[in-house]
Amino acid sequence: MTILIIQTAFIGDVVLATPLVEKLRRFYPDAAIDLLVRRGNESLLTGHPHLRQVLVWDKKKEKYVSLYRIWRQIRHERYDLVVNCQRFAASGFLTAFSGARQTTGFNKNPFSFLFKRSVSHRIGDGRHEVDRNLDLIRYLTDESGQAPRLYPAPAHFERARILAGGRPYYCMAPTSVWFTKQLPAHQWVKLAALLPHDALIFLLGGPADREACAAIIQAAQRPGMFNTAGELSFLESAALMRDARRNFVNDSAPLHFASAVNAPVTAFFCSTIPAFGFTPLSDDRIVLETPLRIDCRPCGLHGFKACPKGHFECAESIDVRTAFPEISAA
Repeated sequence: MTILIIQTAFIGDVVLATPLVEKLRRFYPDAAIDLLVRRGNESLLTGHPHLRQVLVWDKKKEKYVSLYRIWRQIRHERYDLVVNCQRFAASGFLTAFSGARQTTGFNKNPFSFLFKRSVSHRIGDGRHEVDRNLDLIRYLTDESGQAPRLYPAPAHFERARILAGGRPYYCMAPTSVWFTKQLPAHQWVKLAALLPHDALIFLLGGPADREACAAIIQAAQRPGMFNTAGELSFLESAALMRDARRNFVNDSAPLHFASAVNAPVTAFFCSTIPAFGFTPLSDDRIVLETPLRIDCRPCGLHGFKACPKGHFECAESIDVRTAFPEISAA
């Protein structure tokens, strides 16, 4: 049996698609499973033990030429099953015209009327996005849940070990693609001051986040803070997070990295809300949001480049002193 899973959205969405890989491998141990992602996200799956190959769609360079090439490749593979985790037209086209014997996706996709099977997708119903994704294959598996999973290699853990140098440490991922998903910089500075001073703090992010992380370190004036934004791969970041005393994240991709390596995590939800279904799944998890009833929250599913009302009270009113049990008990 050959299977293709399609998830070409952001990196966090790819992590939330990995439960499909895990569950399909469990039920179909001899299946050849492939995953299609957007260019830039493929390194997250390097060395993945349950994937035969990772297909890559370049959305930035000759987007539709690349889409045509991917479609030809998919047709050539002659998949038995295509599972589409997205609700957008391009992925729907790839699914509907894949030539696969079975196709399944969400009924919000414009091409869903051409899928062999479609299921509903309701954000805000209190269910986790992982469970909504698993709905796509329940007819082939069962009703049980499945956590996300990443597979950092020994070299990734060795990089993390060298960085820490044997000292206890925390990780902070203070940025997001969307401004209103980010806890403000001064809140991160306040949090850094509350953490034990005998521990290191690593700030995580991509190359575009390096300046923001540097500004937090500069403002904190706290020894033992290190800017690793843009220096670590996705899997190196996940490896570093796994052995941290605690990871502090926004409603963004690092939250899902923590879930995928079962790392202790505190997640800050500012303009978005936990009911959307993107909360952490680690055994040790804390979700923090404003204690206030704010009429404009949530202002959107993905957030904005600035607070539409100008006050950003949903983030400013979060009490970081409750971000870690040892902090709140001090």
